[in-house]
This record gives sequence, C-alpha cells and structure tokens, in this order.
Amino acid sequence: MTLPQLNIYRHDRGTRALITLAGEIDPVTAPQVRTALERCLYDGITTIDVDLTTVGLCDTSGLRVFLDAARHAAETHASLRLHYPSPQTARLLVDTGSDRVLL
Repeated sequence: MTLPQLNIYRHDRGTRALITLAGEIDPVTAPQVRTALERCLYDGITTIDVDLTTVGLCDTSGLRVFLDAARHAAETHASLRLHYPSPQTARLLVDTGSDRVLL
C-alpha cells in the first residue's frame, strides 16, 4: 500500500504567503496542511493564498482544515483564500457552502 503524498511549498512576500500544494489532501496529509497554515499565522502572515492547481483530491478532512484555518485567520485579522481548485474540490466547496468563505 502506498501512502498518499502531499508536497507543500511556501513563498513569502512581506506579510503575504503563497502556499502551493501538490498531491492529495486526505486524513493522512491534512495535518501537514494544518501545520503549514498555522505556521503562516504564527509567523505574522496576514494574507494566505493557497494554490490548489496540482491537488488532485481534497476530501472533507482537507475542507475542515481550510475552514478552521480561515476562521483562525479571521480571528487574527488575517485572510485565507483558495485558488484554482480542481472540479472535484470546487464541487465540494459549493456543495458545502464553503465556497463563500474560502474562494
């Protein structure tokens, strides 16, 4: 059995961070995403842009991470936005009403 793999890249520009994710976001990899997003807020980043161009799958565990991070960001006067979700991820966001918060 092969474990799902997720690569996380972070590029900062002042108080803005671009997080590029590549792979799958599921119960195994979602904690890695949570850690990366929390680290941004801990480091004083106020705008977090998450590029999902190369994410093939994002399930509800990934959605929970994004919603929690967006809520935490708002509490610290920061923002988090998802960009370029796959059709599957976009459908998940729309079906749950999360698109209004995350896109």
